[in-house]
Amino acid sequence: MPNIPISINFVYGLGFFILGHICAWFQLNSQFAWEWWEDKPLLAVGLYSIPVGLSFWMATRYIFEETGEAWSGRFMGFAASYFVFPLFTWLFLNETMFTTKTMVCIGLSFCIMGVQLFWK
Repeated sequence: MPNIPISINFVYGLGFFILGHICAWFQLNSQFAWEWWEDKPLLAVGLYSIPVGLSFWMATRYIFEETGEAWSGRFMGFAASYFVFPLFTWLFLNETMFTTKTMVCIGLSFCIMGVQLFWK
């Protein structure tokens, strides 16, 4: 079995990035999923901004503590977005993620995650 260098900081960082992207998805896309949200931009921003900001701040901190590089956090955040956005967009907006362009982007996100995990 390969030795995968996953630490608790990495797990927390990825978890906070995923939480941040979930909150950001609802902040930005609720207006398309539910008619009630169409004319409530200030409520959406007010409700989700603090959880989004804190999640990304904590994620960046944990990833930086693990890698010592700000770039790692940036790339991990980008890659984590492709775990959340396609799934939530499919579930709530009925938009398929199974297009060539989207699948290539998801594959590239896995590659980015792998580089950050295994390239020391």
